[in-house]
Amino acid sequence: MARVYFKPVRPHAEVPEIAQAGREVLSALVEGENPPLAKRIPLKLHFGEKGNRTYLKPEVYDGVVDFLSERGIASEYIETSVLYGGERFTRAKHEKLAAAHGFTRLPVVIADGDKGEDSVSVPVDLKHFKVCAVARKIAEAEQLVVAAHFKGHALAGFGGAIKQLSMGCAAKGGKMAMHMNVKPTIRRWFCKGCGLCASRCQTQAVTVTDRKARIDHEKCVGCGACFSICPHHAVSIWTFGGICNALFRRNAFREKLVEYACAASRGKPHIYVNFVVNVTGGCDCEPRPMRAVVPDVGVFASLDPVAIDSACFAAVRDAGRRFKGEELLDYAQSAGMGSRAFELVRLTEN
Repeated sequence: MARVYFKPVRPHAEVPEIAQAGREVLSALVEGENPPLAKRIPLKLHFGEKGNRTYLKPEVYDGVVDFLSERGIASEYIETSVLYGGERFTRAKHEKLAAAHGFTRLPVVIADGDKGEDSVSVPVDLKHFKVCAVARKIAEAEQLVVAAHFKGHALAGFGGAIKQLSMGCAAKGGKMAMHMNVKPTIRRWFCKGCGLCASRCQTQAVTVTDRKARIDHEKCVGCGACFSICPHHAVSIWTFGGICNALFRRNAFREKLVEYACAASRGKPHIYVNFVVNVTGGCDCEPRPMRAVVPDVGVFASLDPVAIDSACFAAVRDAGRRFKGEELLDYAQSAGMGSRAFELVRLTEN
């Protein structure tokens, strides 16, 4: 049974209190569990979408950053590009948004390249995927502190450590595979025959003839590199079947999330910190103001992503809001990610 360390905060906690709670649970976890600590541990987080107001502000993470710094551990903020358009679609835009939102204390690393095309194929051999396209710099990292804002999500039901590992650590091709499970096609009327898509294809599935690209779906693995790199928007991922998968097969989507989380975490001594504050019904990716659905609860830390999400799910339920998606936790346990059973170690008040 995994231990989950928990520090409560006041119902409407100020940022310094939340940051201190983060520091305390991380310190208690390291003292109590004695995990290995790498010389460099990137901090995986979310910079918040433009227009969102309830994402975790950079000062919330200061306690975690202080903890690493005091132990001589180098770090950086690490994130990946998004599949849809907007301010987080490319590395340049994403870095600009991170700075605008105040994430300047550490260097910012966008782990999947300039346009989300840089990935490593990580084998998982599970129900939906044999391999997963994980962002290269995340796949190459020895260890992460995975810091998640626990809240609701329209498709996943809720978002915490597992979603931060899966959608948050996948390159664009992986995000595409989880959402839609389709292989891209070429919109010939937009294609200029520049060949960038072919140059980035790892399986030689893309060829250019008569100044038009073509994708051989027998060779294509759906990695999304061509979609990410095309400057003319000639690569399309939108199909009727893909849209139906995204909208109506939510259980399959949740299972795919888990499988990508397995790929990003397997064999890695990651540390998980979940902030159960500003708990909204929607995701930090939504570019709109939202209201909290329960009072602030506190900060949780664990070495087990399934246990920490189970503890946070229960805490939010007890606070008055039951999120959907609990079967995600069952599938994660069956996939060997961790255990739904946990021992809650509540830190005493100062």
